[in-house]
Amino acid sequence: MKLPAALLALCLIGFVALSARAQQLVADLSNHLIAITTGFTGTEVVLFGATDGAGDVAVVVTGPRTPITVRRKERTAGIWINRRSVTFPQAPSFYVVATSRPLQQTVSPPQLERHQIGLDHLRLEPEAEVSPERLAEFREALIRNKQRDGLYGTSTGAVTFLGDRLFRTNIYFPANVPTGLYTINVLLIRDNEVVSAQTTPLVVSKIGFSADVFEFARGQPIAYGVLAVAGAVAAGWLAAAAFRRV
Repeated sequence: MKLPAALLALCLIGFVALSARAQQLVADLSNHLIAITTGFTGTEVVLFGATDGAGDVAVVVTGPRTPITVRRKERTAGIWINRRSVTFPQAPSFYVVATSRPLQQTVSPPQLERHQIGLDHLRLEPEAEVSPERLAEFREALIRNKQRDGLYGTSTGAVTFLGDRLFRTNIYFPANVPTGLYTINVLLIRDNEVVSAQTTPLVVSKIGFSADVFEFARGQPIAYGVLAVAGAVAAGWLAAAAFRRV
């Protein structure tokens, strides 16, 4: 599956290079739809493009924003229970940055903050006011949890250049990637400043049987629960019957 995507990128990159003559930055994806079917184990999408001259490129991939609550457990009377929590109402479900060179060497701090480039500059505002110390603690926990799940990350050197103008990078989406509309911001950087940017959409969607099951579970949760329990009981009964025959 990777070879056709690479060939497609090579075929289209010539057109992108021609378009870049009139623009500072042009970029596109090998595929604008990731279809999640039964047995989906993750996939890669090729992003390719061209600039009108030398410069650095940063790619910021942001998934749908959703409320995320981070809880901290504390031991009380010998039992670990959730005692404190912070909710981030607009946290990206997926956030990955790929760059041609280290950010500290290419982009000024104000530009990093403005364009939210890098995990240290990702805006994560709490739902309720909390102390700076507590906010930093729970913000770090959210990022750590997402990194553990493979949904947040930064890759230096992942954007590679073919000469001074043509570039490409492979964006990996794991098996647990959330569905929804993604935005991919491609930034051209010169003299520590972002001089041009382009936003490209990407859709991650369930299709086929897995989509039907997902929609049924969301629309009819009680019925889905009953069927799930019945299925588990039936599977257990069949397994027991098979062992009895042996």
